[in-house]
This record gives sequence, structure tokens and C-alpha cells, in this order.
Amino acid sequence: MNERLTHVDEHGRVRMVNVGEKAVTHRVCVARGEVQMARDTLERIVSGATPKGDVLATARLAGIQACKRTADWIPLAHPLPLDSVSLDFRPELEDASPGPSRLCIEAQAEAHARTGVEMEALVAVAAAGLTIYDMCKAIDRSMSLGNVRLVRKSGGKSGSWENEPAASVEGS
Repeated sequence: MNERLTHVDEHGRVRMVNVGEKAVTHRVCVARGEVQMARDTLERIVSGATPKGDVLATARLAGIQACKRTADWIPLAHPLPLDSVSLDFRPELEDASPGPSRLCIEAQAEAHARTGVEMEALVAVAAAGLTIYDMCKAIDRSMSLGNVRLVRKSGGKSGSWENEPAASVEGS
């Protein structure tokens, strides 16, 4: 792949990409990630039996808030007027006794903009996962946030791209 990195100028200096001449198009991006944890921790999250309250509602709000503030997290990201942000969660309990389980997170960001919303969807997943960790660390410090990735995008000059099936993590 011989593509030039757009966040680097001809002298190798970091820059914010000029998107002023790009067309405004409808852009949609979906990102996913997961928090691995003990089965008991996930059962407590799902049943609402955690000391700090409704973990999923708080994680959803954190993801939405972070998505709206992506340019504050990612130095070269453009502030974007988002049309919508949604987060869904799917618990996956392992059948084996106390083995690890996971809470899958999916975020979708949409905007009519000159640049994509990939970073916004990724930031939403990361913030939701970190919030889950924060709210449950007193009962399970072994949790880990991982596998945060873009799974599909549409809109813009490059069109659509998909890395995983369109199955949603709807559930909570």
C-alpha cells in the first residue's frame, strides 16, 4: 500500500486535514468492543445488582457523551455535528462454571458531514467499556477492555466498507 498519510504534510509534520472542499454526505460508522469479566460480574451487571447502580445505562450515556466530544479526545479529529449516536450491549455468559464471560459493546455514529465518523464510533465504544470497568472494579479488578474495532462504514468518497457481519449486539 503506497498511500500517503493525510495527517502528515510533505515535510513530515503532523497537521489537521483540510476537509473544506469535500462534499457533505451521510456517513454512518459502527464500532465494536468487549469487556471480559468474571461470570458473576456479568450476571450482576445484567440483573442490576451492582453497588454503583445501573451499569449499562451509565455506560450508554458515557459512550454518547464521549462520542460528542471525540475532537477533545483525538487531537486531529474534526468536531462534527452528529445526527445520532446509539450504543447497545450484549452479554455473553460462558456455560463453563466460573470461566470468563464478556459484555459486547456496539456503537453507531451518524452525521451529514465532510469527514467520517469512524473515530466517534470507536471513542463511544472505548468510553462505554471504561465506564463499565470503573463501575465494577470494586467487584472484579481482572476485567479487561479489548478488541475495539471499526466493523463498517458508509458514506464519503471511499463509499462503504465492512469488516464483520451486520448482526447487532442489541439486548440492553
